[in-house]
Amino acid sequence: MDAYLLIDFGSTYTKLTAVDIENEEILATSKDITTIETNIMDGFNNAYKKLIENLNGRNVNFIRKLACSSAAGGLKMVAIGLVPELTAEAAKRAALGAGARVLKTYSFELTKNEINEIKNSNLDIILLAGGTNGGNKECILHNAKMLAEHKVGLPIVVAGNKVTYDEIRDVFEKNDMIFSLTENVMPSLNELNVDPAREEIRKIFMKNIIEAKGLGRAEEMVNGILMPTPAAVLKAAEYLSKGSDEEDGLGDLIVVDIGGATTDIHSLADGEPTKGGVTIKGLEEPFAKRTVEGDLGMRYSAVSLLEAAGTKKVRKYLGDTERKIDIAGNCQFRIENIKMVPKTQDEIEFDEALGKVATELALTRHVGYVEVTYTPMGPMYTQTGKDLMETKYVIGTGGIIVHSERAIEILKAGEFNKEEPIYLKPKNPEYLVDRTYILSAMGLLAQELPDMAVRIMKKYLVKLN
Repeated sequence: MDAYLLIDFGSTYTKLTAVDIENEEILATSKDITTIETNIMDGFNNAYKKLIENLNGRNVNFIRKLACSSAAGGLKMVAIGLVPELTAEAAKRAALGAGARVLKTYSFELTKNEINEIKNSNLDIILLAGGTNGGNKECILHNAKMLAEHKVGLPIVVAGNKVTYDEIRDVFEKNDMIFSLTENVMPSLNELNVDPAREEIRKIFMKNIIEAKGLGRAEEMVNGILMPTPAAVLKAAEYLSKGSDEEDGLGDLIVVDIGGATTDIHSLADGEPTKGGVTIKGLEEPFAKRTVEGDLGMRYSAVSLLEAAGTKKVRKYLGDTERKIDIAGNCQFRIENIKMVPKTQDEIEFDEALGKVATELALTRHVGYVEVTYTPMGPMYTQTGKDLMETKYVIGTGGIIVHSERAIEILKAGEFNKEEPIYLKPKNPEYLVDRTYILSAMGLLAQELPDMAVRIMKKYLVKLN
């Protein structure tokens, strides 16, 4: 039978999914440790052998092999803009939506120290923004000249004030810079336009980054490494929410992805106020929004997760009223043993408590919030960010959620809390779990067969009761 082989060269595991395109079924999945330190194909070959075994003798012809990757640290970027809350934030959102880890966001005119910091960072791409179209020109021009004069030898995506592009092109070409020009991420005040920059970043990822990370050998075997893994997950979620030409979507949804180093939240919703009399404040929100919390992880970031939450919150989720458990010691152990798989009931319950904390904090940071101002005319309510209170579905993925028998409890930790009513978290969603890790695979499949990708997600995402 003809099938697609969908591959995720992940930071820890290389995951394979075989899809029967005639019957629209997942034939088999497999995974093995990603071997970026030696030859990335070693881990792939190990996973492929397992996949063949899992196919149980079925004769499969892989007519397409598509891949995404977060191996070797994934796609790492910095975003540069003018005002922190405006163009710098718009640039950051564009980079996150492209599947990048944004190591830092810079605003206003770059200093020599900041340039040196950028040069010494282990970066892949710089996103340079600044100014609305026809607005401030000085800042983005200064920053472009600083990058050129100091020979910052990284690909630069320029997505700022378009009236500066002729001058920026001249500066960059004279200094042999690697660059591309695309549409402004904020063409007018508070207007967001991130899709062109996202697509440009994806093209550069495919063209320049793959070989630099030793993925060239893998690309020879597949039909293409199309995008970073987080971008594939966001693409799948977007299709699942909106639907495709022939398939209806599920509507507004949130994906909670808890990993060893980060917790990623994807929301697919307009996020307009659900209550009357509330006005929007600040930068426009993208329909497909991704945030990455680098201090909320189950292994690499376990200690920083504890620091962000506080011991009291972890104990609450553990039900440890008598303070018998060494919270700090358990978190430190997970940092020192990043491949630890919990086996005892105590280890499982501790991991689940960390998962609940990560879900609660990551959603608090992702969703919008309401502020009240008292005026002579009475109270006025303003909303910053997305109102996700009426979100229909929350989908969980990542090891702690996929393998837990109490996955719904972990996800419910991110629900609306009457004790913190300003945070516009989902009130009464349905919960689904990605048991077979298909979201990144379906993001790849959706590039070519979007109707099928939507139908398969509807079929294989498991409803939690």
